[in-house]
Amino acid sequence: MVSERGLDVLRAIVQDYVETREPVGSKSIVDRHSFGVSAATIRNDMAQLEDEDLIAAPHTSSGRVPTDKGYRVFVDHLAELRPLTTAQRNAITAFLEGPADLDDVLARTVRALTQLTGQVALVQYPSFERANVTHVELVHLGGARLVVIVVTDTGRVSQRIAVVPDELDETDVAQLRARVCALVVGRSVREGTLLVAETLAQPAAPTRADAALRSTLRGLGEELDGFRQDRLVMAGTANLARSEGDFRGSIYPLLEAIEEQVTLLRLMSEMVADGKGLSASIGRENAPFGLVEASVVASDYEATGGQARVGLLGPMRMDYSSNLAAVRAVAHYLSRLLDEDDRAR
Repeated sequence: MVSERGLDVLRAIVQDYVETREPVGSKSIVDRHSFGVSAATIRNDMAQLEDEDLIAAPHTSSGRVPTDKGYRVFVDHLAELRPLTTAQRNAITAFLEGPADLDDVLARTVRALTQLTGQVALVQYPSFERANVTHVELVHLGGARLVVIVVTDTGRVSQRIAVVPDELDETDVAQLRARVCALVVGRSVREGTLLVAETLAQPAAPTRADAALRSTLRGLGEELDGFRQDRLVMAGTANLARSEGDFRGSIYPLLEAIEEQVTLLRLMSEMVADGKGLSASIGRENAPFGLVEASVVASDYEATGGQARVGLLGPMRMDYSSNLAAVRAVAHYLSRLLDEDDRAR
């Protein structure tokens, strides 16, 4: 059981190591912090922390550095997050203000977050499974080519090109548009996806109109299915190279996880948030995902249809207080921005 002073010593070691990247000794703690006790007393506290596997010596006769367990205890006992400066808050506002579609807002969100923190920034797309399809438009490109445009009540707009078997005229396009809209408009993305699949599973009719409808619905079904899939937007991958010295092994597992996304999506989805919507997964806690030398901190944000997360990926030696404050501030701003957008519609 770690004493209150022991926790204060651990906090000092974490803060000094994050700031200096140098192992922390008892004399350094006495010089930099006002504990009011001798270096010998601090050494005893450090010995207890080492017995609890909260700190470790990277080299013989060196100072001590936090372990992943130590970082976890530090995060769990954070009395408060380091508040963002006025300049940082203004930077968030400047990045995110102004009307834009969801894709642009999320892209700007990760750019703002990586500039604030120097870490890899991540944001989940909200789930659109329960969003309603408000409009489907077919734009005839001439011949047998159409652009299928889908709009939901969350403001999500998506499009793809469909090629039908035969050339169409404007009357054909109008009739095709009416049939497609009757099938999915006013329904949730989930319902629309199921209805499209059911329609395509029915026996085909030997008509030009049915062939055109099937080709269009295949494209529409793929687009709606894409609305339901989890996705991440990321920025700041180059920051991993700048902090490569903080990783004892290769940064390749992190780069691979960033490229594939699936691993990070699972990790972020399984992180357990506290009462304030904040969560952290540190070091060996990430072993199931192959990221034992990394940490992820995240905050929930609200969007139409449910919650999603915005977070940071980086080495265990990160400024947890500032980074958690940053993801919380960005998540709050993003929630408010999306809520205002919803009410404006």
